[in-house]
Formats: sequence, C-alpha cells, structure tokens
Amino acid sequence: MSTDTLDLEMSLETREEVELAKAAQRCIIKALDHSNAVSIALLEDGVERVKDGSPLLKLPPKVLQLFANMLGSLAQGKAVALMPKELDVTTQQAAHFLNVSRPYLVSLLEQGKIPFHKVGTHRRIRFADVLEYKEHRSKNAKEKLKGLLEQAQELGMGYSQ
Repeated sequence: MSTDTLDLEMSLETREEVELAKAAQRCIIKALDHSNAVSIALLEDGVERVKDGSPLLKLPPKVLQLFANMLGSLAQGKAVALMPKELDVTTQQAAHFLNVSRPYLVSLLEQGKIPFHKVGTHRRIRFADVLEYKEHRSKNAKEKLKGLLEQAQELGMGYSQ
C-alpha cells in the first residue's frame, strides 16, 4: 500500500468486503469491551492459528477503536479519509470538508476567520485550523439553537427540552 499521495480516501466495493469489515469491527469491539486489548495477530490466508514467530501487532486501545469506527463507516457504505492534522490543504479541499463553496471559504480566509498562508500565489490552510473552525461553527450553532429553544419556551410555543 503506497502512501506517496495525500488522497487516502477509500470505500468498499463488494458485498464480501462489506461483510469482512462488519466481522472485523465486531471482533475489535468485542476485544475492547472485555479487556484493554493491545494486540492483534496477523494471519496469512489458510493459517488457522498463530504460530511462534508470527507477526503480532501491538496497538493502543484508542487506535483499535479508530479502526473499529472506520470499519463501521465503511460497512455502511461511507467513504473514509485519513488526514494528518498537520497537513496543509488547498482551498478546494477545505471547502469540500466544510461542505461550503470554494468562494465562500476564500471569503472566510480573507475575513481572518480561518488562518492561511500562501505558497506562491496559492492559499494553503492547515487542516488543524479547518477542524478548529468546524468545531467552533458547530458549537456556535448549538448555542444559538439552545437560545431559540429557550425563547420558544418563554413564549409558550409548545417546545420542550
């Protein structure tokens, strides 16, 4: 598997792949529910049990949970993409992640709402800054929704928390 490109998005294409992902997710979740599992045995096709000297992959439970979450999303037909937070993204990539148009994203950059830097004439944004903006936007929306709900209660509009 090559990691030379930054496009790490993938999805499952066959029913067999979906079933394998579901089974793997169940195994990982079961292991995490009953212990602080930190090892996964890698088996070759046709090998039914681990032999001495077989590769053993030791992982923190948080990483196993990440794998389980990714497998669950893939099994549901959702595409999954892995991106390091330190990665610089283009305006198009950031706009796609935020589900906004590229011109709207550029206006956010120019207003100083998301930090960016230029590489030549092209704008680049740290993915961590895009994530931070998305979290701030979500938190702000929830606060405003809570305020509207409180106002509706005060006005006796029949809404309850």
